[in-house]
Amino acid sequence: MQIPLPPVDEKKTVIEDIDKDRWYAIDASSSGGGGLGGSQYTQCQIAVSSVFSLIRSNSPITLFRKFLRPPVTSQGCILLNCEDIEITMNQRSTIDLKHGWDFMQRGITKLKNILEGLPEPQFSPEDYIMLPPHDYSQQLYDKYREAFEEYFTTTVLPSLREKHDEFMLRELVKRWSNHKVMVRWLSRFFHYLDRYFIARRSLPDLNKVGLTCFCDQVYQELNGKVRDAVISLIDQEHEGEQIDRALLKNVLDIFVEIGMGSMDYYEYDFEDAMLKDTAAYYSCKASNWILEDSCSDYMLKAEECLEREKDRVSHYLHSSSETKLLEKVQHELLSVYGTQPLEKEHSGCHALLRDDKVEDLSRMYRLFSKIPQGLDPVANIFKQHVTAEGTALVKQAEDAASNKKVFVWKVIELHDKYLAYVNNCFQNHTLFHKALEEAFELFCNKGVTGSSSTELLATFCDVILKKGESEKLSDEALEEILEKVVKLLAYISDKDLFAEFYRRKLARRLLFDNSANDEHERSVLRKLKQQCGGQFTSKMERMVTDLTLARENQGNFEEYLSNNPIANPGIDLTVTLLTTGFWPSYKSFDLNLPAEMVRCVEVFKEFYQKKTKDRKLTWIYSLGTCNINGNFEQKTVELVVTTYQASALLLFNASDRLSYQEIMMQLNLSDDDVVRLLHSLSCAKCKILNKEPSTKTISPTDIFGFNSKFIDKIGRIKIPLPPVDEKKKVIEGVDRDRRYTIDASIVRIMRSRKVIAYQQLVMECIQQLGQIFKPDVKAIKKRIEYLIGREYLERDKDNPNLFKYLA
Repeated sequence: MQIPLPPVDEKKTVIEDIDKDRWYAIDASSSGGGGLGGSQYTQCQIAVSSVFSLIRSNSPITLFRKFLRPPVTSQGCILLNCEDIEITMNQRSTIDLKHGWDFMQRGITKLKNILEGLPEPQFSPEDYIMLPPHDYSQQLYDKYREAFEEYFTTTVLPSLREKHDEFMLRELVKRWSNHKVMVRWLSRFFHYLDRYFIARRSLPDLNKVGLTCFCDQVYQELNGKVRDAVISLIDQEHEGEQIDRALLKNVLDIFVEIGMGSMDYYEYDFEDAMLKDTAAYYSCKASNWILEDSCSDYMLKAEECLEREKDRVSHYLHSSSETKLLEKVQHELLSVYGTQPLEKEHSGCHALLRDDKVEDLSRMYRLFSKIPQGLDPVANIFKQHVTAEGTALVKQAEDAASNKKVFVWKVIELHDKYLAYVNNCFQNHTLFHKALEEAFELFCNKGVTGSSSTELLATFCDVILKKGESEKLSDEALEEILEKVVKLLAYISDKDLFAEFYRRKLARRLLFDNSANDEHERSVLRKLKQQCGGQFTSKMERMVTDLTLARENQGNFEEYLSNNPIANPGIDLTVTLLTTGFWPSYKSFDLNLPAEMVRCVEVFKEFYQKKTKDRKLTWIYSLGTCNINGNFEQKTVELVVTTYQASALLLFNASDRLSYQEIMMQLNLSDDDVVRLLHSLSCAKCKILNKEPSTKTISPTDIFGFNSKFIDKIGRIKIPLPPVDEKKKVIEGVDRDRRYTIDASIVRIMRSRKVIAYQQLVMECIQQLGQIFKPDVKAIKKRIEYLIGREYLERDKDNPNLFKYLA
């Protein structure tokens, strides 16, 4: 090897060039193939060392010897075969570019022949090592490109032009595979360029040059034909034919790989056309299916089409195409026809809901949830259907006032059914929860045969919480029912009216010992508190607490009587002590009690005054009960009556006959109360008193006498008073409370805002009170005027629509 003597100032360059030759020789010797055994490795290391000894011995200047060192690691010789080192550096000769390129061209030709399947021997070390030492890098870089261009022009393009359709695709895949092999091998031949020349000049690397050549020479000419051939095969698969999916996968990978990290070639040269073709195909199909198929069949076909397109993406299309492809299919099958399949008369969404087609409804949700606003029409139809069924229940409930339990049961079942649809078929989507809520609000707030929904719901709770009814249910079943009732309450706008009805019925259950279980009562209150807030249940919670304290107080009273036998009235007396303000208001009359009862009242007063001196007792005789013995001719019968009834009956111990007016005067009761108690004793099933004249109504001129001939087989009867319709009283009380509530809300808002417009004040007031009831705008306006009169606020002098708060 001839190493010319460089000028002294170029010594570093010479050293670098020699080192490059050293590593280039080692890299090029890798044609030998696989790894070495221990002895082969040692021989290789010795041989390579001898090569570099030759280099040093032929260097006329010893200055460079310290820079020329033999390799001491396996990095340079791990792939060498021993015989690769037999050629000495003296055998190499200096050649010019033309002769050197001719020599390289023989190697390239050999590679082409191998790729074309022609017999050729393997590359030898001489093919790598016999290279010129002169720097022809730029010329070699250009000829590298020319080698590809010549190969494409003479071999690749002719073979592709003579084939068409699927045969062309197969040839393209083969040529692309060969091209990648060729790029890999030529990159090895010209490895020096990649490592040094290209890196220094910031030129495209050899691999990129090879791909660019293929793109410019082959791809640009054929991509249109390739795209059409691929789309043609996809169309065949659309029609059910079997195609070579692996072939399509390989072809489409070319579009991706040509981009060298960019998806532009794939998207612009193939994907756009494929999406248009797919849209046209499904547009044609949908136009026929929408006319021929039922809603269920149409949705089934649509879902199958979407699954098939997903399958195509997984097998040969690029993953980035999935979203765009599915959107195209969804648009043509679902968006274009809008609500048309949903509104089919005999098979649309209404029919699916009516016939409980759960699977079809689930499919409908899956499909329409994929398109923008696709669920809106489904939710609207769902709302219409639920509203219609609920309204039908209201119309059917002609006898709901007498059998309120049946109506509420049906409403609960309806809610359970469609809540299950929302949770399962419609995947718990908020849009369907809202539709269900709005539907139930529409019909749940309608009156039913004179009874409001609030009253019906309160009565239902009263029935299932009373003794007898609740005993038929397990604790778990009862809790589940109560949970559902409270959920229904969420749809009621007049929650305060429900609270008052419920409170009055709760009071009767507690006072008359009709409640089956205190824990069930507390459970309902906890649920109501969670639903409506603590203020909603505060009075009712205190009522339950009062009963517990009353039982303790009764125990203390009985202990007091046992310790004071003289004070004992000789009658079993139970007094329930309540706290004013928490319980419903009851009429309190100064009833003229019989002497026996007067003694009982006085004894309890003495006991209570010793216990608490600063509290006043008010006796509510209308809620009391009394057990008295009726001594009739045939036998004595125990009568369970109210305090009013007992007081009236005991009057006949002193007189055989009494007039209406006499009874009213002696008892000191109102006309209404006297009529009710005398009707229960003389006109009902158990006629304890005889009435003259014997009519079914009570008048002020009637005369009453004790019926000594009364007969009862059981020996113990309960004689209730005729029920009093408290609905009007409850509604009036709630309306009164609402006025106070609106006043308080307006004052709170004004205190916070100081100055506010009328519309804003009304809106904020409705928002604050909407949790309990929906105030009427006219009612709010009246309360504003009332508060202006009370000087809580005033109108602005310049703008009468503006209000100011007066501290």
